[in-house]
Amino acid sequence: QVHLVESGGGLVQAGESLRLSCTASGSIFSINSMGWYRQAPGKQRELVAIIRSGGSTDYADSVKGRFTISRDTAKNTVYLQMNSLKPEDTAVYYCYLYAFSGGRWNAYWGQGTQVTVSS
Repeated sequence: QVHLVESGGGLVQAGESLRLSCTASGSIFSINSMGWYRQAPGKQRELVAIIRSGGSTDYADSVKGRFTISRDTAKNTVYLQMNSLKPEDTAVYYCYLYAFSGGRWNAYWGQGTQVTVSS
């Protein structure tokens, strides 16, 4: 069983910063990637940022230059530093993990954390 625990969401004003954290626990043999997706009301879930086992990263165009993803491999933790937040960043942010557990590769999702940016 694999569990993802997220923290760090909240309500901020435009231009401010937030840092999200997500820690994976359980029977994880190997991690391929960890990242963050978000879903705004009435919209599809979209990739925000991802970091792979080799350290490479990808970002949504809308957050490049403002958000930074990082990780602590020893703690199975991924972070998302969000700077210069905009109202359009308002969404539920979900942690994502692709890992080898229980004899196969699986995708796992956190419960989501709300980020609200007021103008």
